[in-house]
Amino acid sequence: MKTGKEKFTVKHAQKAEWKKGLREDFEYSDLGIREATQGKFSAHVIRIADPSIDHHTGKHAHMTDFQMIYVLQGAARFWFDGEGEVNVSKGDCFYQPDGIMHDALWMSDDCELLEITSPGDFETVRD
Repeated sequence: MKTGKEKFTVKHAQKAEWKKGLREDFEYSDLGIREATQGKFSAHVIRIADPSIDHHTGKHAHMTDFQMIYVLQGAARFWFDGEGEVNVSKGDCFYQPDGIMHDALWMSDDCELLEITSPGDFETVRD
C-alpha cells in the first residue's frame, strides 16, 4: 500500500469478529473501512451482546460529518431531538445530522444495525 492511498478490503460475514465497543452491552464487528480509508470513514455492524440488559443509551450526540444507520435485522426505537420517537425495522435507514441529540430507547434481541460514519473516529457528547 502506498502512503496516502486508500486500499481495497473485503470482510466475510462467516469470519466476523465481534468485540465490545463504545457501549458495553453491544458488540461491534468492524468492517475494515476505517483502516482502508485511513480513518476517513468507518463502518461496523452493531448487535446486542446481552439481551438481559436494558439497552437505553441515554441522550447523546456524535460530532460527525456523516452518520447513517441501516437496520439489517430486527427492530429498534430511537428518540431524536426535534423529531420525537422513531421506530425502525429490517430494511429501514436513517441519517443523523452532525450533533443531533438522540437516544436508543429499545432494540429487539435480534437487532443488527449497520453504521457508517465520517470521520472514522468521532467525539460523543452527553446531554
